[in-house]
Amino acid sequence: MKKLAIFVTILFAATQIYAQKIGVVDTNYILSKLPQYKDAESRLNSQISQWQSDLQKQQADYERKREAFENEKVLLVGEQLKMREKEVVDMEASIRNTIGARFGTNGEVNQLRSNLTKPFQDQIWNAIKTVSTKNSLGIVLDKSNNISVIFLDKKYDYTDAVLSLLGKNLAKDEKANAGSASSGALNGKEQNGRTSPKGKIKSMQRRSPGDSSEMK
Repeated sequence: MKKLAIFVTILFAATQIYAQKIGVVDTNYILSKLPQYKDAESRLNSQISQWQSDLQKQQADYERKREAFENEKVLLVGEQLKMREKEVVDMEASIRNTIGARFGTNGEVNQLRSNLTKPFQDQIWNAIKTVSTKNSLGIVLDKSNNISVIFLDKKYDYTDAVLSLLGKNLAKDEKANAGSASSGALNGKEQNGRTSPKGKIKSMQRRSPGDSSEMK
C-alpha cells in the first residue's frame, strides 16, 4: 500500500510537470546582442589586455634579473649575494601574487566580469518573467547554462521575444535618462541669468500702475 502511494505521488508530480508549458531562452545570445553590454565588455577586455601587458613586462624584467644573477652569482659574496638573491625571489613572489590577485579564481577579472553582467542579468530576468506570464510558461530553461538541448521546436524558443522586450525597456530607460539630463540642463540655464516664464510673469505683476505708459 505504501509503495502504491509513493507511485501515485510520483505519477501525479510527473503529470503536473508534463502539464506545464515549457519555454527555452539563450541568455548568452541575448547579452551578445545588447549594445550596452558589448560596450562594457569591450572596456573590460581593454583593461584585461593592459593587465596582461603589464604582467608580461614584469615577467620579462624577472627573467633578465634571474639570468643576470645566475651568471654573476659565482662572483658575489656575503651580503651582496644575499641581496641579489632576495631581489630575484621577491620579484618572483610579486608576479605570483599579481597573477592570483588579478587572474585567479576570485581575482579582479572574475569580479569585474560578474559586476559587468549582473545589471543585465537582472534586466533579462525581468523580461523573462514578463514573457513567461504573457505566454503562460510554467518552466523556462536557459540553454546557455550547461543544458544540452538535442532538439528544440522554434515555437518553444522565446529568446527573440525576451530580446525584443528587453530592447524596448532599455530604449525607454535611455529616453527617460536623456529627458532628465535635458531638463536639468534647462533649469541650469534659467538659474544662470535667464528668466524663466514664471519669473517674467512675477516681474510683470510687480510693475506699478504708473509703469503702464512704458509698456504701451
